[in-house]
Amino acid sequence: MKDLKISNDVLHLYRRAGFGGLPDRDISIKKALSQLFHDSENFTPIETVSKESEPPLMSEGMMSPDPDAVKKEKMKKNREEIRELNLAWMSKMAKAETILRERMSLFWHGHFACRVQDSAFVQSYLNTIRKNALGNFGEMLMAVSKEPAMLQFLNNQQNRKNKPNENFAREVMELFTLGRGNYTEKDVKEGARAFTGWGFNTKGEFEFREKVHDSDTKNFLGKTGNFQGEDIIKILLEQKQTARFITAKIYRNFVSEIPDEKRIADLSEDFYKSGYNISQLMHNIFTAKWFYDDASKNMLIKSPVELVIGIQRTLNADFINKDPVLYIQKVLGQILFYPPNVAGWPGGRNWIDSSSLLFRMQLPNLMAGVTTQKIQAKESGDVNDQTVKKKGENSKIDVDWDQWAKRFETIDNQKLPDFLCGTLLAVKPAPTVMAVITGKETAVADRTQYIRKLTLAIMGLPEYQIS
Repeated sequence: MKDLKISNDVLHLYRRAGFGGLPDRDISIKKALSQLFHDSENFTPIETVSKESEPPLMSEGMMSPDPDAVKKEKMKKNREEIRELNLAWMSKMAKAETILRERMSLFWHGHFACRVQDSAFVQSYLNTIRKNALGNFGEMLMAVSKEPAMLQFLNNQQNRKNKPNENFAREVMELFTLGRGNYTEKDVKEGARAFTGWGFNTKGEFEFREKVHDSDTKNFLGKTGNFQGEDIIKILLEQKQTARFITAKIYRNFVSEIPDEKRIADLSEDFYKSGYNISQLMHNIFTAKWFYDDASKNMLIKSPVELVIGIQRTLNADFINKDPVLYIQKVLGQILFYPPNVAGWPGGRNWIDSSSLLFRMQLPNLMAGVTTQKIQAKESGDVNDQTVKKKGENSKIDVDWDQWAKRFETIDNQKLPDFLCGTLLAVKPAPTVMAVITGKETAVADRTQYIRKLTLAIMGLPEYQIS
């Protein structure tokens, strides 16, 4: 019993840093943190997209490739490969030991939001944010900014000396570093001039095209020089506002939607002094007394991916058929690699409306195979719709319910509802809700089935949407 009762602090840490998975037994916060960081030290790239070029498609009866058919087939192939990347990353999040690395990568995917149709570009972008997720922010910023996916998404391939495109420079400042209001339109124009020539070649590699670069003097954030793109990023990292902007965003995603200016100022000062060490920033947050003391009043709404992965992590289960994963993402409004815009997903309370909450509450039973889906993904014209629309059936995961029930074999039946609520929920349900959960079971003939029903009932509560 002693080891079964995991402390609220450890459960809180795992909800925020580990998708809600459960440690095998109770451990101290110090050991839990050490384990999370240690398990995420190693990086293994996800490689489902072949880099080998495909032979040109020949239409039947024709001697030369049909350009339209080739283009159509290439788009189809890219969609299928991005889908495979999506599933591979979801599987990594659900099953790999690198929980903290994947959780941080999900955050950075929202921060460096990017949506392109070239699957090789997407794969390279994904592995760049996963590789740097707990490393140095400056190195990640530079690497992501040179990703062909980002350069294409933000139109920098078209940014030339005689025809500058400001989109890339603007978003680097507004969304990636300083935040709106901390630069001028003049800085945007001068930054765009410095980024002229940044592009990619036909092999999907970053390329500096000197002939289209503006090599004249620029004035950027109070500095003057013959700046190139690397200089602009270096100057942005010199600004303490960059550390504060990133720290505040991480605070909202891992601590509370309500910012605490004093805490953010202290954290960002240390983040800046560390040279943008992300692991150190996260360690400072997860070891702060206020992170645990204020847990009960700093509720965060789980993103759709967090919700799905959390159920899988908790029950140590994977989808039998992978296709429904995309359907669930579509219904709940978070398809990986298809953010709604360059600002990423708005998050917070925007994750939930009346229809999505209903589906969220049905999801545990749907994933357990108890019910079938009754909600259709909305039509939007999204390229994934044709793949996703009819894939909602058979959304079953392979739960070993005997193994799950064994975890609670020493808990009395009468204490099980409270014990499971304490383990699975960040906030205890009202007594009336608990009465509904426990009231239907007056006799327990099959204990495994009893625990299964209780678990799914608790996971189907509005309280389970909170981390």
